Amino acid sequence: MTLKVYVDRISQPARAVLIFCKVNGIEFEEINVDLVKKEHKLPEFKAINPFGQVPSIADGDFKLFESHAILSYLACSSPGVADHWYPSDLQKRAKINSVLDWHHSNLRRGGVGFVIQTILGPALGIPTSPEGAAETEQVLISSLSKIESVWLNENGNFLLGNKEPSIADISLVCEITEFEVLHENDRIRVLAPFKKVLKWIEDTRIATSPHFEEVHKAILVSKASLHKLPVDENYETASSIKAMRDMDIAAE
Repeated sequence: MTLKVYVDRISQPARAVLIFCKVNGIEFEEINVDLVKKEHKLPEFKAINPFGQVPSIADGDFKLFESHAILSYLACSSPGVADHWYPSDLQKRAKINSVLDWHHSNLRRGGVGFVIQTILGPALGIPTSPEGAAETEQVLISSLSKIESVWLNENGNFLLGNKEPSIADISLVCEITEFEVLHENDRIRVLAPFKKVLKWIEDTRIATSPHFEEVHKAILVSKASLHKLPVDENYETASSIKAMRDMDIAAE
C-alpha cells in the first residue's frame, strides 16, 4: 500500500519529513492538511493523529505521528536510504537521537515561541507580550549558540562532525528556516552572529537540493503574505537566510 504523508508545508517538521522522503526516493502520497482552515481538527484526521498535528503518516494500517519518530521509522523501513541519515551503528544513532531530543526542548521551544511572539501572534490574533518575546528570544539565542559550540563543534559540514547530513540536520534546519517570516531586524539580530549556523543551513540545502527549495516555496509564500510583498518562490532569490550567508561569503 502507498505510504500516506499528512502535512501542511507551512509546518517546519512537515517540511523536514517531505524533504527526507523526496531526497531518498520514497514513494508516498502527500495529503495536505490545511492548518489555517483547521483541517487538523477534523474527526477524519484525528483518526490518524488524535493530537491533531502534522506531520503524520499512515503506512498501510500503521499510523505514526511526531516528526522525529516518523523520520527514524522511514529511515529504517525504506529500502535504499543511505546509512548516514540514521546510522546502523548504535553509538552514532544514539548521538543523532540526542540531538533530536535536545531539539524539542530548546531550539523548537525558542524558535516557535519567538516567531509567535513577534510576527505570527499579531497576525493571527494570538496574545503576545514584550516579556514573552524577550524570554523566547533568550531561549532561541541560547539554542543557536549551543548548536555552534556543541553540535557543530567538530570537523565536517554537518551536525556531530558528520560529512553527510542525518535526519537531525534536516529537522533542525527546517526549524530555523521558519525565520524567513520574521521581521528583517529580528531575523538579523538572532541569526547574523551565528556564522557556522548559516553555513550549515546552506550546506544542508545544497545536500538536499532541489527538493529543499521546492518544499520551501510554501514558507516564501507565507513570508510574502505576512509582509505584503510580491510572491517570489525562487529560494535562490527570495530567501533572506540564504542572502545572509551570501553576505558572509562576500565578506570573507
